[in-house]
Amino acid sequence: MDMDSALSLIASALRLSAPILCACLAGLWSERAGVVDIGLEGKLLAGAFAGAAVASLTGSAQLGLVAALAAALLLALLHGYASIDRGGEQIVCGMAINMIAAGATALCGAALFGEGGRTPALEGAARLAPLFAGQDAIALAAPCCAAATGFILFRTRFGLRLRAAGEHPHALEAAGVSVRRARYAAVAVCGLLCGLGGADLALAQAAGFLPGMSAGKGFIALAALVFAKWRPGAALLVCLAFGLLEACAIRLQGVALPLIGAVPVQAIQALPYLLTVILLAGFVGRANPPAASGVPFVKGR
Repeated sequence: MDMDSALSLIASALRLSAPILCACLAGLWSERAGVVDIGLEGKLLAGAFAGAAVASLTGSAQLGLVAALAAALLLALLHGYASIDRGGEQIVCGMAINMIAAGATALCGAALFGEGGRTPALEGAARLAPLFAGQDAIALAAPCCAAATGFILFRTRFGLRLRAAGEHPHALEAAGVSVRRARYAAVAVCGLLCGLGGADLALAQAAGFLPGMSAGKGFIALAALVFAKWRPGAALLVCLAFGLLEACAIRLQGVALPLIGAVPVQAIQALPYLLTVILLAGFVGRANPPAASGVPFVKGR
């Protein structure tokens, strides 16, 4: 592989890893505060649909981005209400979010545009244009979000309180800090990051919305989060590895390999998901989540 091909592969990896990294950081914020969120997939999908729909109707990628953030934030707050205020089973709530998003986006897309749930292809100002080395604004911002997450969670008082909500919520409450408020703040950030990832999928990478276009990226992000042991720097590296694998898979389609020949497209497309299964099978038992993650907080208990 020559230098130009290597640089092109790296650029593709950075671009393809952006939605996964946004979702992974979203899960990190939520779970560090004690709220397990397997609804990342649904929030990515909702953000992608809202962003593409509004951008298509208004011709503005900026308005599409705002809509993507708002849609994912709304689902995040719904998850927060069910999990934090009502003490619901957080995994069940997350699965409900995924199913709501999958059904609602396809239904609304068909009602608005009559194209089987798709939105029209985005062109011109309705798309996020590349800014540098083929990278759009969100792809460039995603690594910065990882750095900001690390700084806020581990270098600020707000981050300390948020992590305490996921580790020792009763001690935090005894110190006079609201666990509910800390968890809601984390859930809100989670929603905004998922909206950012969904907007990148629809407004930059695919130039439109397709039903189910998140294609398991939310679950891949969860695997990356577990493998990274809920650390932002490690999450960045793992998500870049997933992006690199996806970029390699795209380039391997139709290529004949020595001693193997042409590899079926389906086998190549399955590589990122195969890596997800391997990571979960091999490392999930070695990673310890925050102590109070998934545990509803009740005062006095």
